[in-house]
Amino acid sequence: MFSKSKINDPAPKPEEGKPAAPETQAAPQRQSTDFKPAAPKAKPAASVLSSDLHITGNVKTTGDIQVEGTVEGDIRAHLLTVGETATIKGECIADDVVVNGRIVGRVRGLKVRLTATARVEGDIIHKTIAIESGAHFEGSVQRQDDPLSANKGKSAGASAPQAGGGQQGGGGQAQPAQKSQQQTG
Repeated sequence: MFSKSKINDPAPKPEEGKPAAPETQAAPQRQSTDFKPAAPKAKPAASVLSSDLHITGNVKTTGDIQVEGTVEGDIRAHLLTVGETATIKGECIADDVVVNGRIVGRVRGLKVRLTATARVEGDIIHKTIAIESGAHFEGSVQRQDDPLSANKGKSAGASAPQAGGGQQGGGGQAQPAQKSQQQTG
């Protein structure tokens, strides 16, 4: 029994002394390791091409990109956001495309959204599309189940009349089955 009392005696002593601090530090370390796996799951921030940037050439990323400047070339991304001050002259391919600025070229995306400030001069191949009132669009609209595929020959012209006119929300601004010509000042 005397030995049992010695085992019980050291427990109260660390509470009174400084050795208690390392014990409290050990517990948060165990908790922090539980939360560390959540950090790699965080999605990296979108790459931003500022308004004073002019790129000549193609841009490709598996992440998100926000364009505020000018790009003369094709862009491929997961999420492409075209800012109000942006101009893209080339093909835009992304899972999600949000257009606030100007695109001169083909747009291919699973979800394509033209906001009220958008100007698109080119064909749009999409799975779902939304066109806000006030958006300017010149070209044809075609729905495909897989708009990101590289079947560029099939997408031009021949199946353009299949585009769903009921999906348009542009207040008469966009005409999917024929070329529309909108002029702005």
